[in-house]
Amino acid sequence: MQIEPRKPTVKNPPEQFAGDVWLDVIAAPHTDDQRMTVATVRFAPGARTAWHSHARGQYLRVTAGVARFGDREGNILEVRPGETLYTPPGQEHWHAAGGEGFMEHIIMMESADDPSQSAVWAEHVSDEDLAGR
Repeated sequence: MQIEPRKPTVKNPPEQFAGDVWLDVIAAPHTDDQRMTVATVRFAPGARTAWHSHARGQYLRVTAGVARFGDREGNILEVRPGETLYTPPGQEHWHAAGGEGFMEHIIMMESADDPSQSAVWAEHVSDEDLAGR
């Protein structure tokens, strides 16, 4: 058993995020047979991800603020602190902070057999996507 060393906070890349978004890793695989990654992600007001999907799905537990999640069908869900959203494997979606304040969630996901394929990133989310259908 061991105490994990704290890793530095990382600002997420503009190719995958619009606005300011920071990530703090909580847990990451130590060996090839481990798959689970857990991190806290903080979004500035109005910040959002690009469209993306996860090979093995993803759980997102909102811990502060109001989170908005959208899918390709135009569905948008607002998730509040204490609620958990599940996105199934391969479902393209986005995450965003509401415009009024910061949003924080914890991500929990498993790596794909090829860890570089755990998340597949696509184009940025448009204003029309944020408005829903």
